[in-house]
Amino acid sequence: MKNWACDSGQKLEIFIPFLGKCRPFSGRCCQTCTPKSWDGFYHKHLSSLGFHNAIRVTEEDTRYRGWLVRRVCGFLAVWNWKVPADTPGDLPARICRSKRVRDVVAGRSRGSRGDSKSHQRWKEKILEILAEIQAPLSLLTLRLCNWFLLKLLNRLFLSVQLHRGQLEMVLRATRTPNVPLVFLSTHKSQLDGLLLSFLLFSQGLGVPRVTVDGQGCSPRLRALLARLGGIFLPWRTEQMSSDQDEGLPGAVLATYVEEVLKSRQPLLIFLEEPSVTLCLSAPARQWLALVYRAMRDGAVPDVLLVPVGIAYDVVPGGLQQEGAQGAQPLGLGACLWAACRAACRNLGCARVDFAQPFSLQEFVAKNLSRQSCREKLLEELLLPTILGTCSGQLDAKKAEIWSPSPATAAGLGPEEEILVAQLGVHSLSDSVACSAVMAVGITSALLLHKHREGVFLSRLMLDFAWLLEEILLRQRDVGFSGQLRALVQHSLTLLAARLTLYHLSPVGDVLVVPKASVGALRELSHHSTAILPVFASEAVGACAIHALLMEMLPFLGMTVGPSTIVLSQDELCRKTLELLWLLPPNLLGLQPCQPLDCLSQDIVDKLLLCGLLEAEEPESERWVCDLAPQPCCPQQPWAGMDFTDSDSDSDSQGKVPKRCFKLREPQGSPGFLLFLCRLLSPVLRTYARAVAFLDRPSWPQPETAYVEALLQFLSEEDGFEHPNSSLALSSLQTFKEIGVLEEVRTPTGPLLHLAESFRSSASRGKLEAFIQQFTMP
Repeated sequence: MKNWACDSGQKLEIFIPFLGKCRPFSGRCCQTCTPKSWDGFYHKHLSSLGFHNAIRVTEEDTRYRGWLVRRVCGFLAVWNWKVPADTPGDLPARICRSKRVRDVVAGRSRGSRGDSKSHQRWKEKILEILAEIQAPLSLLTLRLCNWFLLKLLNRLFLSVQLHRGQLEMVLRATRTPNVPLVFLSTHKSQLDGLLLSFLLFSQGLGVPRVTVDGQGCSPRLRALLARLGGIFLPWRTEQMSSDQDEGLPGAVLATYVEEVLKSRQPLLIFLEEPSVTLCLSAPARQWLALVYRAMRDGAVPDVLLVPVGIAYDVVPGGLQQEGAQGAQPLGLGACLWAACRAACRNLGCARVDFAQPFSLQEFVAKNLSRQSCREKLLEELLLPTILGTCSGQLDAKKAEIWSPSPATAAGLGPEEEILVAQLGVHSLSDSVACSAVMAVGITSALLLHKHREGVFLSRLMLDFAWLLEEILLRQRDVGFSGQLRALVQHSLTLLAARLTLYHLSPVGDVLVVPKASVGALRELSHHSTAILPVFASEAVGACAIHALLMEMLPFLGMTVGPSTIVLSQDELCRKTLELLWLLPPNLLGLQPCQPLDCLSQDIVDKLLLCGLLEAEEPESERWVCDLAPQPCCPQQPWAGMDFTDSDSDSDSQGKVPKRCFKLREPQGSPGFLLFLCRLLSPVLRTYARAVAFLDRPSWPQPETAYVEALLQFLSEEDGFEHPNSSLALSSLQTFKEIGVLEEVRTPTGPLLHLAESFRSSASRGKLEAFIQQFTMP
């Protein structure tokens, strides 16, 4: 931010993105689902409070001063951190006395003698289940591990940035009487749980109870994490081993969550798995159902939900987590060895963002009332278009298909199961929207989608500045600041293993060329995925434009340029809707509560705003807003206009012209349309290859076997950048919704069947052609 003095004596502030302290304040809550929470805990001055490096601890963070304090200030600071709330000391007795647990015990012990031995046996079972879920906090172990973690984080990262304004919002929310906080976070690496626990503890928010996947931990590691605040699902809720005990673990778990919320301990739930990003995980859905039931049953009057976004320059663990599923449990020795290896590598910077807290009670009230509207299934909307049997009139209303897992079904009705799934997907979208974009992500996206053949450093710096400005204009923040050359060199240093640099002395420049190996393409694609949610709307619109141009290509001459082609708004909205139906909103980072017809119109408006389209008036027509007198006009020009929401133009046919657009090149953004199309190309190529895979397996087969075989099929293709589990599962979800695959329940578990209408190669060819029309080669 620079101050310039004008002639009147006033100081004018000129915003420079690389140096400025003023950034867009991202992370406001949804006005559609939680309008009352929009003004809660937020004030305009919060956006100007600046940033704080959470791992930089000095003597000012302690109560002491002096040269000795400067050498042990980290240990002293950790020792002075407060624990505002802890688990009640009589927690086991409370759980044994709870009505829910006593009802289950009474039902199981019906017919047996109610003597003291029977009661003692049930009490031992309850305590055994509680020990599987949690353990009392060990303050000594907690402080020692956080001191060690502070040292480790300083070796791993240059900085871990927090926005002071976002932190102040959360601190204000903690002062709400009798209302607990639940943090809902994205999950990028196995380090996230320790990192967020460290940050909340160090910023005075207390020691959170962190949900952990117990199946991936050895017994010793599980015991240590439990002492640090980790909580686990009981084994018997994940693997129902006996009918006798299946009700008791669920009752103990539900009562424990109620007690945690009553004591106002922070609860941290990870919404996704590191190996399957942008997809709501089954454990997250189960934890959210428990929080909802606690509020519904009156254990707490309300719950404040805080979406959390985590961004890294280089994700700890990186692509190694892609194949982590099904691996042997992680032990203490493996964790220490991984920490030592990571400490020898520069991972750049990290950024943690807290979105605006919103009320669970308000979200529930808004969405339960909205579920009464009957909308068409995706199979009814998209399948006729794919197979060529549609009537030409598209209905934009789409009903979301939610498939609640068996774990969430206990104690919830069908509408409540759908509500919990909507809450999880919406919170995941909010967490992605508040996440900052890192310098490595910007550089990777430019090298992969705009300069794959190579680029001079000077040109790369100009494109970096252009893309940075486009990100800030879309109210998304970035996780860095500094001089342009230093930022680009920083990102190139972190990507050095995947690039080749040629110093050209005669030119005085550096040629940056990405390596052509599969590993280099996968890593660049992995880093650039953070850019897609920022430009998701424009990318969908760009792919819709590409599909329309491919339809027009056979009828155009060789001399016709794109700028001379006129696109109809109706056709553009139709293609945009088709692509929005195909791709799940969570995959694009879009808010699932927004109607798709409104979203398609919003996409067209964004294309106009960014300069890819310009309005075109046909020569034989006049603008609708032109009210000047016209010759031979017997009535006022506005008399024939239709100001209703009806799509019918029977009353004003020939009087109100259709909106049309021309393609144009945005000023200062050459190749922007091509760049947007390529952002979405990895997703669409995965979908197209998933269609080609349909004739490989023998049907029926379990879902897990189908996903594993699909990933193997994608990895065998040459040049396929990023065959990850997230895209494979998204394609599976879409194929279920549009009726390509059918799920049949059997005693051994659900099996996937190929639908009758897609058993012929012609139908599968139509589906693949439908997807490829949006794909940029």
